[in-house]
Amino acid sequence: MAIDYEVYELGNVQLQSGEILPDAKLAYATYGTLNAQKDNVIIFPTHYTGTHRSNAVLIGSGRALDPDRYFIIVPNLFGNGLSSSPSNILASNTLATNIPDGAAFPHVTLYDNIQCQFRLITEQFGIERIALVLGWSMGAQQAYHWAALYPDRVERIFPYCGSAKTSVHNRVFLEGVKAALTADATWQNGRYTEPPTAGLKAFGRVYAGWAYSQAFYREGLYRELGFETVEALLKWWEDDHLSWDANDLLAMLWTWQHGDISNNSLYKGDFALALRSIRAKAIVMPSATDLYFPPEDNAIEVAHMPSAELRIMQSIWGHCAGGPGYNAADTTLIEATIAELLA
Repeated sequence: MAIDYEVYELGNVQLQSGEILPDAKLAYATYGTLNAQKDNVIIFPTHYTGTHRSNAVLIGSGRALDPDRYFIIVPNLFGNGLSSSPSNILASNTLATNIPDGAAFPHVTLYDNIQCQFRLITEQFGIERIALVLGWSMGAQQAYHWAALYPDRVERIFPYCGSAKTSVHNRVFLEGVKAALTADATWQNGRYTEPPTAGLKAFGRVYAGWAYSQAFYREGLYRELGFETVEALLKWWEDDHLSWDANDLLAMLWTWQHGDISNNSLYKGDFALALRSIRAKAIVMPSATDLYFPPEDNAIEVAHMPSAELRIMQSIWGHCAGGPGYNAADTTLIEATIAELLA
């Protein structure tokens, strides 16, 4: 595939953990032109197992995310295989066979991601104000982080199907898919010499039970995705995860599990204070049937946010209600909400 993104060289980055991410690289794509006032900026971070190509589905002339009007930056999450990730970085203790030791990839938090994205927009583009940060799932988590860490710079946020802090139940769900992957004998504690195929397939198959709602399956909506049977859908989930490096999946999963806008020196674990500090106008939009980012968690968050509104998507697509272009009705609602926020 042709390279359709830029890379910002960050040098050696000291992470929250105290570890160093050596020769760090932030992959990103831009759409549109930065205006003279540098006030037409939208940041649209990527989600779990997503890249800028996934987000590009919602970007286009005449749409809410219109590159003829806005300068849209899509930064790729560390661990997604384009930005620095286990699969593309040679760790300091490279194996004698010169196989990258992805198991030694340092733990990267969402805070670390946002600090590096901040460097990109300020050092590369000289941007001081951000009109909107939006995202789905882990992208939503990053939108929350942007608003809490830079409350004087972010004007609006639209986190959908995500949270400001990963819940205990969400972490447990992720432990389940992680266990399915790492049970593969080929896994070898992350120092595999060939992909742990059985583990990757199991990861995808288990995940499919969480991505959609019970009603999605009961009403056979998988047929709208082109699958005649549930088994065909599960096979697609297997194949989709075979395209991912196992250590990349687990690096992003660790980041997700430890998501918390208050886990930093600014808020020192005071989650309510972090939420109260968000000045951005916000529409927070969970899916009514999301099995791991439920609306109840967002309701607690919005109650502390001074300029936030909770709107629940009445969708039976579960977490995937927010997936870029996954179904027409939910996508239409998401785009209308973006347009409303930017109006």
